[in-house]
Amino acid sequence: MSIVNAPTDARISPRQRSRGLLLILALGLALGCWQLGGTGLVDETPPLFAAAGRAMARTGDWLTPRVNGLPRFDKPPLVYWLMGLGYSLPANELWDPLGTWAGRLPSALASVATMLMLGDTLMVHPSAEDSHPRRTAVAAALAFALSPLVQLWSRTAVSDALLSGTLALSLLCQWRCYATGHSRRWWLAWVLLATAVLTKGPVAVVLSGMTLALFALMRRDLKGLWRCIKPIRGLAITALISLPWYVAELLVEGQPFWDSFFGYHNLQRFTSVVNSHLQPWWFFGVILVVASLPFTPLLLLGLAQTLHPSNLKRAFSSSQPTATLSLQSFASCWLLSILLLFTTAATKLPSYWLPATPAAAILIALAARSSGQQIRRPLDWAWGATILLTFVLAVGFWSSSIWVPLIDDPEMPTLPAELLASRLVLRAAVCFSVAVVLGLWMIRRKASGRLLAVQGPLVVFQLIALIPMIGLGDRVRQLPVRQAAATMLRVQKPSEPLAMVGAMKPSLHFYTQQVVVYEGRSDSALVNLSDRLSHEQRRGWVGHPIDAKEGSPTVLIVIDSGTLERPYWKGLDPLVLGEFGIYRVVRIDRAKLNRRADELQDDGVELTWKTPRPERY
Repeated sequence: MSIVNAPTDARISPRQRSRGLLLILALGLALGCWQLGGTGLVDETPPLFAAAGRAMARTGDWLTPRVNGLPRFDKPPLVYWLMGLGYSLPANELWDPLGTWAGRLPSALASVATMLMLGDTLMVHPSAEDSHPRRTAVAAALAFALSPLVQLWSRTAVSDALLSGTLALSLLCQWRCYATGHSRRWWLAWVLLATAVLTKGPVAVVLSGMTLALFALMRRDLKGLWRCIKPIRGLAITALISLPWYVAELLVEGQPFWDSFFGYHNLQRFTSVVNSHLQPWWFFGVILVVASLPFTPLLLLGLAQTLHPSNLKRAFSSSQPTATLSLQSFASCWLLSILLLFTTAATKLPSYWLPATPAAAILIALAARSSGQQIRRPLDWAWGATILLTFVLAVGFWSSSIWVPLIDDPEMPTLPAELLASRLVLRAAVCFSVAVVLGLWMIRRKASGRLLAVQGPLVVFQLIALIPMIGLGDRVRQLPVRQAAATMLRVQKPSEPLAMVGAMKPSLHFYTQQVVVYEGRSDSALVNLSDRLSHEQRRGWVGHPIDAKEGSPTVLIVIDSGTLERPYWKGLDPLVLGEFGIYRVVRIDRAKLNRRADELQDDGVELTWKTPRPERY
């Protein structure tokens, strides 16, 4: 199959390309890295990732991720390695006192790299109809960065943004090899795919393979694609880089690693519902709409352009007029592959859609270009719907006095009052209102750069409203946990164990940097706690009976006020050492705790902590 690239008059000079990339880099750093370490970790998953990364840096064990003295087989090691490098930097605890900059940096940089790759791809391969390819490139990068999902996960210490970034870079390298018609640097895509496998596991290979297979089918050019990307040798490179860690981990940890990583976190998540993440089959249809707001109409238009019968007929023909049309088709195959795979999975989470956001950004930017008269009316309708959605969001922010008081979170009882008093929601309302005005003005003028005109105020929204809102939420929700951790460290006696009962926040372990025994709200939790303090063993911590040489007569517990009022916790005469939000730091006599546990066991309450559980911390 022949690939005809855009005419030379549509290309941009190397200097323009460099300036475009510098602009995208500046925007990416502002959106992704500004005040990145200014807030604490949000429970419950991010502290587990960050604690595992920091443990690698502290212990020197870079093979097995560990949290709270237990192996964590949830994800492969790349995200932990990158976090660990951040925690290994000199004087880390001085310039990163909350420990969140190092934990979040891999996610932020992965999203910045994705923005740069999206922009560079659209500048190197512009459309013949695109008179301003650099504007299209910047718009695509911002369409990705302004996705609500990307805004959230780029600032979260988990592996989802890193998977999205590594997979996006790999797929775009694959397409660029195909679009140019030669296989120069074909190996780079497979090296990047290996990093995706080391980030999330074999799902990266599945998503890449589905995308390439759909694209080859649509283009009717499996031979040409195969020649350019060299999949046999490429997969060998991917395996050579990624498999050694899996083999080493299996040899060291054995069956528990196999059962947890492959059995639970991969196979079982796909075939059955885990952690109560049951969602209807159409769940990702809703996520598709929400993840691209307010530009979802342009995304749907981009998909419709690809799937329109005339375009499909042309796609299945023997030649393709432009590389950009091929990119639109590729992005559609990319997005549809993720939609199909995770729709069939039993466990469904919003974060599963994150790898589709770069493809959605391409479709949005390409659909927003000024094009021929044959699609002028659909484009006008999509623009009108985009501005309408932006207006609805603006009205929602302006009416914050109505819905903010309805927020009812027992862990953040003061949030509504503080959010209204901060006037941050009004800042958001102003930003979205300006976006509406600019959008209407640009539609009337039918000028180029309309997408950028609407995106500009939304960039300002993230910097002056969204990021401060995150800081406010941290102060209300997470600051009490940090204060409780500091209190425990200040009053802790030698060999005195730490525990948290009721609301289980792994960030307490992260901030104390000690093993914390976690139990829930049930009567079994009290019985479990009593027994674990005497008998449980973890790396770096061993429970001892009260009368043992290293035994402690007391235990420090963080317990929420609701759990403390339950009948089986009353009468233990806890010494309250601090009150922080809904949490109490108390010291309890273990002899009294043991007697209460014996009473509950006599009444039929059973120990449950020894029962194997796939998710423990």
